[in-house]
Amino acid sequence: MKKLFTTVFVMMFGMATVFAQDNKNAPKFEFTDGVEHDFGEVEEGPTAEHLFKFKNVGKEPLIIQAATASCGCTVPTWPKAPILPGKTGEIKVVYNTQGRVGPINKEIFIQSNAVNPDGEERFILRIKGMVKSKAAEAN
Repeated sequence: MKKLFTTVFVMMFGMATVFAQDNKNAPKFEFTDGVEHDFGEVEEGPTAEHLFKFKNVGKEPLIIQAATASCGCTVPTWPKAPILPGKTGEIKVVYNTQGRVGPINKEIFIQSNAVNPDGEERFILRIKGMVKSKAAEAN
């Protein structure tokens, strides 16, 4: 029964995505500063944070169902209320630098009812940069 429910849910979500792609009034993301952020060099210890600001340039309310990251060191938060046409929103991404010396290269996956220009089911935001060791700075 659980497998049947899961199969039906996946099929319904897939059909909704197809309908959204064909809907000329569907909500659309427009990220004002792009879909990638470079932190540059950051010190190990504090969190690195960035706000991905967007506007709904579609003609229907934009609903973000989920935002997940490629690892547990990156935590996205997103608006739970629908973003009306012409209105703006923000997706906050927090990266924990503690114990993660080296390059930052993470993806944030956004699942929504918006039309994705490349035809994918979800939008991908990216963060990158370099975490410098506190010990290296002390020397």
